[in-house]
Amino acid sequence: MGWGQFDYSQPQQPPQQAGNDYYQQNQQYQQPQTNYYGGQMFMPNNGTGAIPNAGVAADGEDYENEPPLLEELGINFSHIKEKTIAVLNPTGSATVEVIADQDLAGPLVFCLLFGAALLLHGKLSFGFIYGVGGLGCVGIYALMNLMATDEKNISFTCTASVLGYCLLPMALLSIVTAVLSFKGIIGYIISSLAVLWCSSASSKLFVIALSMDHQRLLVAYPCVLLYSVFALLAIF
Repeated sequence: MGWGQFDYSQPQQPPQQAGNDYYQQNQQYQQPQTNYYGGQMFMPNNGTGAIPNAGVAADGEDYENEPPLLEELGINFSHIKEKTIAVLNPTGSATVEVIADQDLAGPLVFCLLFGAALLLHGKLSFGFIYGVGGLGCVGIYALMNLMATDEKNISFTCTASVLGYCLLPMALLSIVTAVLSFKGIIGYIISSLAVLWCSSASSKLFVIALSMDHQRLLVAYPCVLLYSVFALLAIF
């Protein structure tokens, strides 16, 4: 297009001057480049300036500051340890925060331990354990919320967590009965003590969570009925 813009009616200029005019005419059709990259294409920038939103992915998730996987799953080993010690120690206690932790990992482990101990007896009773445990959790959940004050209530998962943790003495009883026969007066007495142990621990945790200090015997009664069924599974 540049060749068609010369005016051939004018006298011809020397070659050097004509070349300069041609260069100046072509410069009118070229846009000046203001953004010039002075670095190397395949080399990273060595600047010391902080990169904004470092560690944030394109989808907006901050993967560097994510909590651990166990924390996302709701598994807190310190709470599991404190609950287990509160169950094993009849005079021990636990904070309301720990009791309100809706942790089901510990109860699941203790239920599996109880069922595995029953396997040593030659009894496959996992269905009975989960069935009785589920019905017991529903009944005690409704009963605790009816007995509690208007300001206090307890969730179903928290109820299942407390009852599952307090199953640990019954799992230990089932392990012992796999070696020794408890079908006698001494066995019945030891089994009754295990039921009282489980009921005392569970009623203690419920009383702390719901602030029912003067109703512990009423809370312990349905727990005794529930753990008596597990004791019958362990003995017979």
